[in-house]
Amino acid sequence: MGQAPIDKKTGFSHLIAAATYSAGGARRLFGESAFRHELIAFAVAMAVFVAVGASFFQYVAMAILFLLMVAFEALNTAIEEIVDRVSPEISEMGKHSKDLGSFAVFCLIIANAGYAGYVVISRFL
Repeated sequence: MGQAPIDKKTGFSHLIAAATYSAGGARRLFGESAFRHELIAFAVAMAVFVAVGASFFQYVAMAILFLLMVAFEALNTAIEEIVDRVSPEISEMGKHSKDLGSFAVFCLIIANAGYAGYVVISRFL
């Protein structure tokens, strides 16, 4: 005998459920030390932006880059959890999956740092 179908939420209750799932994801991501380090780096960048008199557009661009990094960090964490669940033994494929997720985050860290550096340097030129 099969399982009963999942009762999918609709309307406003779907919106509440989705927000609850997102909040759970944010709590899980906050458990990652790498994410906490990225959050601290973003706060420092924002303080430096204040000190150098960054424009509104520069704040917005930095916030968008940071949110992209958060999204990639969340996806990387999801990849790591899935690999650990599906393949708890060490495998070359699991290692590649984790390394690729990590590289994606690294690329966005470089983009964030590069943009922050550009803003700071451009304010002194």
